Amino acid sequence: MKVVADTSLCQGHQLCQGEAPEVFGFDEDGDVVVLLQEHPDESLRADVGTAVKYCPAFALSIEEEA
Repeated sequence: MKVVADTSLCQGHQLCQGEAPEVFGFDEDGDVVVLLQEHPDESLRADVGTAVKYCPAFALSIEEEA
């Protein structure tokens, strides 16, 4: 899985960081999400999926890799 964060859509709510802190960080200066792991371990899929689902700005997505 590949995690994608569109920083042009991010509104700085930081909900993703609460759901998957191993994957999502936060840039205080830019007020946007920062990906800590673009290709997180499969064991984090549920947490990443929750973060994607509840992102108020729809700035996050998961791309499946072949």
